[in-house]
Amino acid sequence: MNKSWKTALLMVALLFSGILAACNSSTGGSGSVSVGIVLPTRDEPRWVQDEQRFKEALEDSEYTTEILFSQGSSAREKENVETLINRGIDVLIITPQDGDAAGAAVETAKKEGITVISYDRLITNTDAVDYYVTFDSVSVGAAQGQYLIDQTGGTGIPLYLYAGAASDNNAFLFFEGAWSVLQPKIADGTFVIANSSEAEALKDSAELTRDQMSRILGQVTTNWDPNEAINKAQTHLTAVGPDLKGDVAVLAPNDGTARAIADVFASDGEVSSYIVTGQDAEKASIQYIIDGKQSMTVFKDVRTLVTDAISIAIDILDGNTPETTGSYDNGAKEVEAKQTDVIVVNQNNVKQELIDSEYYEASEFTGLE
Repeated sequence: MNKSWKTALLMVALLFSGILAACNSSTGGSGSVSVGIVLPTRDEPRWVQDEQRFKEALEDSEYTTEILFSQGSSAREKENVETLINRGIDVLIITPQDGDAAGAAVETAKKEGITVISYDRLITNTDAVDYYVTFDSVSVGAAQGQYLIDQTGGTGIPLYLYAGAASDNNAFLFFEGAWSVLQPKIADGTFVIANSSEAEALKDSAELTRDQMSRILGQVTTNWDPNEAINKAQTHLTAVGPDLKGDVAVLAPNDGTARAIADVFASDGEVSSYIVTGQDAEKASIQYIIDGKQSMTVFKDVRTLVTDAISIAIDILDGNTPETTGSYDNGAKEVEAKQTDVIVVNQNNVKQELIDSEYYEASEFTGLE
């Protein structure tokens, strides 16, 4: 091969490697990254939506970001944080897969002088968290519980309780909020707990300790997994008699599990009707709500949450002090927080809240009036 051919091949190789380097960054080109973002999984629509909105939020700024997914693994999460540290990030935005396990990862980042923002889920039992951006998780659960109360009547209504993953601090906050409004109605006989002996034993306790909630979650956790939710719901319905069927109320923690649980209850001939809660306003659940297969969802406008997280990140990068609206005790410190309001969506207001607000397009659904 002559020298001119060698030179040409070398130029092509250099050009190709440059293209690859440019493709590795989520926004901007190769080089150091301003804001590193770690999200829990690509397998839930919620987090894929967040990924896109994070990219859009920084499009017109001078700052760059790289977004990595942990795919349900705390070990992968730690590797992602280390990768971003090596990319030279100044701010880390992270949704922990496991609130406790994420502590080691963010402590590594903190030692490098990186500001840590816990996003949507709180990282617990470490002082290496600077800010927490969140929806008011207790009010989410309270809204779900209140909806069940408002949509049912009479006494002795079978109540099926389900919860998120015990590794997720939000699951406890959601359940705490739901219990705060449901418990008086359980104690007075409006509802009869159908699927948790631990909850039944505590029905006269207005407030639950973390350990008490852990025991209940141990019986009713879905781990945020629709397949696990299906198995739990099938097991629970098989275990009870007709007296705990008929017209029922179901506390489901999020939309993915709500659809799964709704399908199981709808297929049981002894269940006359069901009211089932949800959370996240996923497209599939909005269609379920339109079709009457899911009763409600708690709409958490991730556009606002993403904007809040990016605003804090930019304030830090610009050398300013971010504004906060409250704080949360993570077991090691009071973490300064920015809270975002939530909205209950059902058939009556789905168009107003989700279509008119341009969160979704009407063409994405059928049967919408």
